[in-house]
Amino acid sequence: MTRHPQRAAWIGLLVLTIIWSLNWTVMKVAMRDAGPFTFSAQRYVIGTLVLFALLAIRRRSLKPTPWAATIAIGLCQTTGFQALAQWALVSGGAGKTALLAYTMPFWVVPLAWWWLHEKPGLRRWICIALAAAGFGCVIRPWQPIGSPRSIGLAMLAGVAWAIATVLSKRLFQKHPEVTPLRLTAWQMLIGTLGLVVLALCVHQRAVAWTGEYVAALLYNGLLSSGVCWVLWALIVQRLSANAAGLTSLAVPVAGVLFAWWLLAEQPAPAEWAGIGLIAAALAILNFSRRVSA
Repeated sequence: MTRHPQRAAWIGLLVLTIIWSLNWTVMKVAMRDAGPFTFSAQRYVIGTLVLFALLAIRRRSLKPTPWAATIAIGLCQTTGFQALAQWALVSGGAGKTALLAYTMPFWVVPLAWWWLHEKPGLRRWICIALAAAGFGCVIRPWQPIGSPRSIGLAMLAGVAWAIATVLSKRLFQKHPEVTPLRLTAWQMLIGTLGLVVLALCVHQRAVAWTGEYVAALLYNGLLSSGVCWVLWALIVQRLSANAAGLTSLAVPVAGVLFAWWLLAEQPAPAEWAGIGLIAAALAILNFSRRVSA
């Protein structure tokens, strides 16, 4: 693997981190005007339309990706992860509870070891240990972080995302002709159908079509659901599953920093320590890839 594809993955991570780290606040605003499953279904309908339009505009193949894997990825990554994370955000109400979805990298490690035979080396174990310690400092589980149900839902969302990540990596390995854009479009179509069925079956309040809600819906549909999941597929394709999982921890770190910058929410000393540990883990991870390139 050349260094150029790796560089593209790290640039994609930077863009994804900015958009996703701001999105927890945007989703919280949207919850004032719609039920969680209705909002999720609407944002992913927009995201799916955007991705298939992109395929058509770029004259890329619209051929479906391998069905069995695509259905599994769609149900885990789009239906499962989004529904569980959105539900956790509403039932718990605390941003840190929602961030428990980012336990995903630590679920990826055993799954990638089992399914992909990606056994972490010493350097990777050091990165994982630093990242785990840093994540604990950012979340600060020794303080109240939400209701048990919300915590459980958020962690299940992380498991669903981890399963989808490993399945995506395996699909890219078996079918190198599949592009991140095509896989994301087809898995999102499958997952969106699941979200639409869920939204129709669960009773929720009617949507209040305020300006804030429309703005939140467009932000999520075009950027968070459309662009970012393509970037995530690119990262999974070009990095190992373990490395891809660890890079996602940049999002909660950026979330804390954006809250400090935009909302004047001063990070606690433990959060600063956590940011430093996660940054060190990502720096070691990036350095090790450059050395091995």
